Amino acid sequence: MNTEIKTILLVDDSRNDIELTIAALTEKNLANDIVVAEDGVEALDFLYKRGRFAGYPNGIPAVILLDIKMPRMSGIEVLNYIRSTPKFMKIPVIIVTSSNNEKDLFESYRLGIVSYVVKPIDIVQFINAIKTLGQCLAVIHKVPVPVQDVFRF
Repeated sequence: MNTEIKTILLVDDSRNDIELTIAALTEKNLANDIVVAEDGVEALDFLYKRGRFAGYPNGIPAVILLDIKMPRMSGIEVLNYIRSTPKFMKIPVIIVTSSNNEKDLFESYRLGIVSYVVKPIDIVQFINAIKTLGQCLAVIHKVPVPVQDVFRF
């Protein structure tokens, strides 16, 4: 059976966090391409194949690593778009953010995320958290049921 290797979409506005995340995931030898969107608008451009992502060959990403606090469009707004669009609603989304806000946490889970990872302030802790996330991503093949069916409140 020939399995397509899907892209990981990393949505974050911090250049340092992007570089650390890519380095940590690469160390886990993931075969997936990692595409970076630097804010929520670019994330939707990737999903809808607009702007600089027009004609991008890979389809729906295997997973989206999504920050919450970003310019132009927040991660929660992006998540609302994803979950309200049938084509995208089954994409696993993992929030990777500095937000410890309970409202953000609750709203993210209400919208059907897979996990909520708070970025540690310490660089070593951050890298270790992303490496652990990379191990989890290595085993994500598909979501067996629509995400919104799993996370009903």
